[in-house]
Amino acid sequence: MIPSNKIKVALVDDHVLLRKGLAALVNSFDDFTVVFEADNGQDMQQKIKTDNLPDLVLLDINMPKMDGYASAQWLKQTYPLVKIMALSMYDNENAVIRMFKAGARGYILKDCEPPELKTALLSVIEKGYFYSELVTGKLIHSINKLEEDADIRNIVQLNDKEIQFLKLACTELTYKEIAEQMYLSPRTIDGYRDALFEKLQIKTRVGLVMYAIKNGFVQV
Repeated sequence: MIPSNKIKVALVDDHVLLRKGLAALVNSFDDFTVVFEADNGQDMQQKIKTDNLPDLVLLDINMPKMDGYASAQWLKQTYPLVKIMALSMYDNENAVIRMFKAGARGYILKDCEPPELKTALLSVIEKGYFYSELVTGKLIHSINKLEEDADIRNIVQLNDKEIQFLKLACTELTYKEIAEQMYLSPRTIDGYRDALFEKLQIKTRVGLVMYAIKNGFVQV
């Protein structure tokens, strides 16, 4: 029997030794218990039980058969109350963006220290997101907020040039290449970027991309 006061965690990772070590670590935290482990998304689908749902799924990204992106999307659609946190070796912008779009509430790297992992787990459970240096809490919160929340686009008005820059910022172009595309100087492009950072209360290019996705300026 799992104590009712324990936060239930499921681990989905195809690296068995790492997963076993992670399970032992999570079980050593006073507030948490591991309810099941799975090798990939398909294995998770078979093991998850409606009458004993985990509160949080700690999800690897690169897995065979069904990866973290597909697994997160399935969880979001099937069990929307189950919170998702990505645990990955990848720290690139594309991986972060895709996982948040798929429904992740937090993103932490596999080389983190145990206290940081515990903090991240508690943060996702208590606050609904995990704030880290990799991505800001404001960004995660905005991408996962309820549909009835006010749409930022109705509050912040962007001009045509800002919208054009925002869309190009969602590509793999460098800021210098964006300047060339828009027939503007790199300094002017830096001005657009800084103005949007201030308008949207965002600190990174990842934040700009997530804002664009959330508000329908680009499609993933």
